[in-house]
Amino acid sequence: MSKIHPSAVIAPGAQIDESVEIGAYAVIGPDVRIGAGTRIGPHVVIEGHTSIGRDNEIFQFASIGAAPQDKKYAGEPTTVEIGDRNTIREFVTFNRGTVQDAGATRIGNDNWIMAYVHLAHDCQLGNNIILANNATLAGHVHLGDYVFLGGFTTVHQFCHIGAHAMTAFTAAVSQDVPPFVTAAGNRAVPAGINSEGLKRRGFSSEQIMEIKRAYKLIYRANLPLEQAKQELAQMEAKSADAAQYIRMLREFIEASARGIIR
Repeated sequence: MSKIHPSAVIAPGAQIDESVEIGAYAVIGPDVRIGAGTRIGPHVVIEGHTSIGRDNEIFQFASIGAAPQDKKYAGEPTTVEIGDRNTIREFVTFNRGTVQDAGATRIGNDNWIMAYVHLAHDCQLGNNIILANNATLAGHVHLGDYVFLGGFTTVHQFCHIGAHAMTAFTAAVSQDVPPFVTAAGNRAVPAGINSEGLKRRGFSSEQIMEIKRAYKLIYRANLPLEQAKQELAQMEAKSADAAQYIRMLREFIEASARGIIR
């Protein structure tokens, strides 16, 4: 317990690994669990039924696990669940879930969450995501792995953003963004694929070319969406290198409840 600053307020019942570091004036609630190697900065408040995994770093003045900003919330014991090796910067706010949805706000592993980001209730985040400063997610938003949201991006409630997608600075997302797609503008519209990100993650030139072809089927061929999905299925069957990625696109579009940006 020597790594906990004497001015920190730790409620009885909190489960904190002995290797955790907690800075001055931090406040940790009774239903909080914090895993090994995690560092909590000064003035951080962690409350509610919040579980935090291993080797995370949470910077000063963050607020984790506060009640959701939802008038239907009646004090139910919903949760925030944070995985391992996440970096959570200054003034970030994560609200816990609601019983009307998953009951949990979840953040996976190896995510980079910059200052002033807000995650509302029931958001579901995958792994290796980057949220730039002031990105704001309304309730029930889902982000796939390797999503990048540019600074001041806003995402409407219930929107889904697929794996490897990205948004430009100040994008306002009001419909689903398919995997690999770049979204820009207010309201956000498709602006090509995230080819640079795919290169950095080891996608081959052939795979990126096939993903571009699939993008053109959806957005540049002037096809009705149903016909585009049929064309994607045929393309998937013929593609040796990129079939799994074309399938990701097709299945995302088929599952979209809000409709995709077009």
